[in-house]
Amino acid sequence: MEKLNETAVFVAIVMQQDDETQVVEYLDELQFLAETAGVTGSKRFLQRLEKPNSRTYIGSGKVQEITTYVTEHEIDYVIFDDELSPSQMRNIEKEVGTRVIDRTGLILDIFAQRAKTAYAKTQVELAQYQYLLPRLTGMWTHLERQRGGKGGLNMRGPGESQLETDRRIVLDKISKLKEQLKKIDRQMASQRGNRGSIVRLSLVGYTNVGKSTIMNLLAKSDVFAENKLFATLDTTVRKVVIENVPFLLSDTVGFIRKLPTQLVESFKSTLDEVREADILVHVVDISHPNFEDQIRIVNQTLADIGAKDKPLYMVFNKIDAYRYEPYDEFSIEEKSRKNFTLTELQNSWISKEHTPCIFISAKDKIRIDKLRSDLYKMVAEIHAGRYPFDNFLW
Repeated sequence: MEKLNETAVFVAIVMQQDDETQVVEYLDELQFLAETAGVTGSKRFLQRLEKPNSRTYIGSGKVQEITTYVTEHEIDYVIFDDELSPSQMRNIEKEVGTRVIDRTGLILDIFAQRAKTAYAKTQVELAQYQYLLPRLTGMWTHLERQRGGKGGLNMRGPGESQLETDRRIVLDKISKLKEQLKKIDRQMASQRGNRGSIVRLSLVGYTNVGKSTIMNLLAKSDVFAENKLFATLDTTVRKVVIENVPFLLSDTVGFIRKLPTQLVESFKSTLDEVREADILVHVVDISHPNFEDQIRIVNQTLADIGAKDKPLYMVFNKIDAYRYEPYDEFSIEEKSRKNFTLTELQNSWISKEHTPCIFISAKDKIRIDKLRSDLYKMVAEIHAGRYPFDNFLW
């Protein structure tokens, strides 16, 4: 994606076990992802199906409906809220006559745009090639036409098809990128080891919940933060001192629903900061209509990377953006989450989870002193166990 004025339509299916309201919220997120990538659009296509169509994911009638709309409005992309198989993607592109992207491809594109350091670029490039490999059939790839060899000879064998050549080039590239990452991983592990036994905290959470803003407040740094998805890709580590107790605070890449497995694998070293932390500070956007689902996704991702049993401190951010709607007792609808006040939510969460938590606004700096105080107590307890003869508590 290169132009800032490119347009897209968004497609999802509603299966029998799905909640249509939730599917619409997922499309909201997909649209936000597209905007983050520089693509605009608001037209959506929903279809109820028992299961995805094996050939085109959606039904033939819906494909025709999308084709008509895309042609009439000169749409650049059709974006699906699920990962499509290589054959489904090819079949749909033939029908609609424009570029088709699935959720995984869109996230990879954003990561590629946002990668700034050589390390992040290498991680993203590996994920892109792993995603590309099964999709080579029928694609015209812009890969190099020559495979390096002695004297720069073209090493393509007689009768070898372009597909086989491209596949071999991609496999070679994946192998080289993995070797590069192994070297960087060893360097990163050495850096973490050199930090000694200083207490380490890691900010985790769904993407765009305010982790970098909180990092800036606590560490008095200027980590890049904006209201877009995946503003931070590289792990940032800062030394923080609250009163006279030092600790390391890391800000890591945000999680998201259906985070591509290729990215989880290639960002392994980045996520080691989470695995090796003493305390996880789980930041939640309390103003998001689906925040509990986001909590579940983050917890599942933590379990997937082997970090689910870490001590946890919940930070419910963006109370400034929370909108309470009084419940109408005569309404036929059940009382929903938006009908609870912040106080009711806080009390219900504490009693339900037995997890230490705080409700703050990083933007308006509300209850930041209490946040610092809570972190100080947790860090001081661990610090005292490691350095029993330090006199900072007396």
